[in-house]
Amino acid sequence: MDVLPKENLPRPPGIINSIKAGFDLVATNITAMLLPLLFNLFLWLGPRLRMDELFNLIKPDVVMIWKSGGIPAEDITKAIGLYETVIPHINLFWLLRTFPIGISSLFLPQEISRTPLGNPVIWQVSAIGLLGWLFLLTFLGWVGGGLYFRSVAWLALADKDAQPLGAFRAILQTILLSVSCGFLSMFFGVPLFMMLALILQFNSFIANLFVLFLGIAVMWLIVPLFFWPHGIFLKRQNVFSSIRTSLQMTRFTLPTSSLFIMTVFLLSFGLNFMWSIPPEDSWMMLVGILGHSFVATALLASSFVYYRDINTWLQVVMEHLKLNQPRRA
Repeated sequence: MDVLPKENLPRPPGIINSIKAGFDLVATNITAMLLPLLFNLFLWLGPRLRMDELFNLIKPDVVMIWKSGGIPAEDITKAIGLYETVIPHINLFWLLRTFPIGISSLFLPQEISRTPLGNPVIWQVSAIGLLGWLFLLTFLGWVGGGLYFRSVAWLALADKDAQPLGAFRAILQTILLSVSCGFLSMFFGVPLFMMLALILQFNSFIANLFVLFLGIAVMWLIVPLFFWPHGIFLKRQNVFSSIRTSLQMTRFTLPTSSLFIMTVFLLSFGLNFMWSIPPEDSWMMLVGILGHSFVATALLASSFVYYRDINTWLQVVMEHLKLNQPRRA
């Protein structure tokens, strides 16, 4: 990370001011929270897409394969018991919440089994339809996420007369970015996980040091990854130009940008806990959904405001440094 000299330089944008600006933008453009509001209402009151019947159908074959592989019967019983506990509560419509670009959801990590309207409609997937559902829901999540980020980024455009990123390009770049993130996660995550498992076989202390090193590396990488989509929706960049801009921003603003991301995360996590207090079968949950939809959209808008202002500040600083750079004889 490079350090900029502080003499005679403008102050960088403040974290609190950026968050306040994001909340003000959404408060004056309340329709920006429409997509997360509708998505949360669908996950709450809509049907559930489950695969417990499919699991029960293939369970005997799975047990037979495990037995033929020499897995102890006790381990098989524990694994089957775990699956029987978890799978009936999985709602495949959660796949509509894609990462890193996606529509914010309050219900993603929760088990939703009741509604104020009674028991929800249950849909079961078949073996043939499972892959189709996985592809369709992921694709729809990308489409919705791209349109959601596009609409929120439009609020943060410095030039209010500028047109937003085209809908088709927003969706296309969202898909490319999501696929790139998935590829990078597999390319780096799988070898690192295998390396950690191998180190654990020899020395737990070295394994802990390895985890600490990974944690430090992740802290450095999380900033450019967090702001990777922002160049696409604010600057109309492609996936590769956007990550380059994000890396350049991180090079000079890592402490401030890391603090901004931590603040956004703590606000989102803490308020989500509060929004989830009402039971799912109470109409009070509607208050939590409204609160979550507004705050999540406002925090997303805040990140676009911060990205816009920090890059404007960097541009001013770089021009200032060039003008004040001593000339060689």
